[in-house]
Amino acid sequence: MKNLLAAILLASVSAGAIAAPGLNAMAQVPAGMELGPKVGAKAPAFSVVDTAGSSQTLASIAGAKGVTLVFVRSADWCPFCKAQLKNLNAVAGDLEKLGWPMVAVSYDPTELLGGFAKANGLVYPLMSDPGSKAIDAFGIRNEGVSGSPRFNGIPHPIILFIAKDGTVKAKLYEEAYQKRPPSEVVLSTAKGL
Repeated sequence: MKNLLAAILLASVSAGAIAAPGLNAMAQVPAGMELGPKVGAKAPAFSVVDTAGSSQTLASIAGAKGVTLVFVRSADWCPFCKAQLKNLNAVAGDLEKLGWPMVAVSYDPTELLGGFAKANGLVYPLMSDPGSKAIDAFGIRNEGVSGSPRFNGIPHPIILFIAKDGTVKAKLYEEAYQKRPPSEVVLSTAKGL
């Protein structure tokens, strides 16, 4: 957990990500960059599409307290995202009980996400962000791969806790895409909110 960068950015804590030397643009958060909206700020309005093809917003996916919004690069080709999505399944029920249901978002098509969720027995929803509009609204697009047909539109992986009123309560991310906040940290963050 020592490499967990500013892992929990609660309202009283502020820190930026640090780029690790020798990593390429896909493997790091740019030096000095803080991902996503600041803790305490309002999250942007967004819309994502569930695997049934219906549009969903914060109001439709939030639980009693809000939502745990997990942005991943891809459930298709990213082995680190696939592992993270499977690992988070262990805490999804607990997050739901705490009033912070989890929703994972990627630029993958809904059919692919539905297949991945079913094949892996996920108990939380995966949602598509066509055209990476929500990714852009949150300011988390990995610009280091812009123009690449396969990777254009992917986010830097991040987990945001967004209250029902739209306030960002906490966020978790790592400097390198190969590492993800452990599911225990995600759960303990929700417990602390």
